[in-house]
Amino acid sequence: MAKQRITIAIDGHSSAGKSTMAKALAKELNYFYIDTGAMYRGVTLFAMKERYVMNGCIDESGLEEALDRLFLTFRFNPSTECSEMHLGGTNIEKEIRTMEVAKNVSLVAKIPAVRKKLVALQRRLAEGDSVVMDGRDIGTVVLPNAELKFFMTADPEVRAWRRLRELQENGKEVTFDEVLENVLERDRIDSERAVAPLKQADDAVVIDNSNLTMEEQYQFMLNLAKKRMEH
Repeated sequence: MAKQRITIAIDGHSSAGKSTMAKALAKELNYFYIDTGAMYRGVTLFAMKERYVMNGCIDESGLEEALDRLFLTFRFNPSTECSEMHLGGTNIEKEIRTMEVAKNVSLVAKIPAVRKKLVALQRRLAEGDSVVMDGRDIGTVVLPNAELKFFMTADPEVRAWRRLRELQENGKEVTFDEVLENVLERDRIDSERAVAPLKQADDAVVIDNSNLTMEEQYQFMLNLAKKRMEH
């Protein structure tokens, strides 16, 4: 029996491992991976460079007017075997992974005009292709008709330790308390925002990976995807 192509939506809290699992599934299934978090980080970096975000304050109307000048694209990097984020033709993949961007991304992501622009772009990217897309509102807003939806979560402390290790491996000097505070603040803003708040889709498979290994959750998700592709 020929396997049908499906769309996979992965939502969940920050630092719950969504991107890691999405990349692994996309690679195994030969699907296009779309990291929507990178897109919001890209807008945030743009806002910081253009000085619409300064000292934790944001000029929402100024940023809204500047969105017409925002040009985000994914480009495949053969050396990393990943699609990487570009802003105006410049690779910003490393720049968007800093704590400075992480501290501001939820502020930028809750602006309705930003979400409207990126949701439209995300839907366009998913048209006519088999995709694995991860973010905060994929199963509820961006791709509500996705054939398979996951919602990933873990204890905040567990997520903070994972994020700390990732930052330290990239040479960033931060403390556990700083990272935990950022994780909790992002959870609060993401869950309370007026437009497309973080929430679990009714038909999503919930994965609490606080005590799961990467391999355990990967195999679980891959098996579910393969079963769905056979229907």
